[in-house]
Amino acid sequence: MNKDIERVIFSEEDLASTVHKLGAQISEDYKDRKLLLVSILKGSIMFMSDLMRSITIPCEIDFMAVSSYGSGTKSSGTVRILKDLDRDIRGYDVLIVEDILDSGMTLNYLMDLLYGRDPNSIRICTLFDKPERRKVDIYANYSGLEVPDEFIVGYGLDYNEKYRNLPYIGVLKREIYEDKE
Repeated sequence: MNKDIERVIFSEEDLASTVHKLGAQISEDYKDRKLLLVSILKGSIMFMSDLMRSITIPCEIDFMAVSSYGSGTKSSGTVRILKDLDRDIRGYDVLIVEDILDSGMTLNYLMDLLYGRDPNSIRICTLFDKPERRKVDIYANYSGLEVPDEFIVGYGLDYNEKYRNLPYIGVLKREIYEDKE
């Protein structure tokens, strides 16, 4: 897998430091609140796991699986719910935990969907932000690292279900995905 990476842009240490800072800020902001972390599968699983261990206040977790990419590198624009939440979120302060905020279309759709379920609040925490690609007016309340408009993999991010287990974030070589688009 490492041979498919053009360059590493964030090391394991960079990621750990960023996640720890996000966890500390979330702990401060949500003290004395009913916090529910909602991980958007599959990409956010590594981030979610590390983030919740960095949060020092009581919190609960749940998971959603959505799809807007299929096996390509660009969003299809159509969001499908593959797995919905297991609980009623009424009365919770919901923090959506996402791996990357790219076009914003998926998160915009999820925000509208979840607001209709009467939570106290909904905010977004993303490890990676790619503002150059935004297509809707949405932002993350908690944002870790800004990434270039390149195809990145590792630490949960994939290409065609591969590379998620890399412990760093790297730019995937174009020849790996260009011929397959």
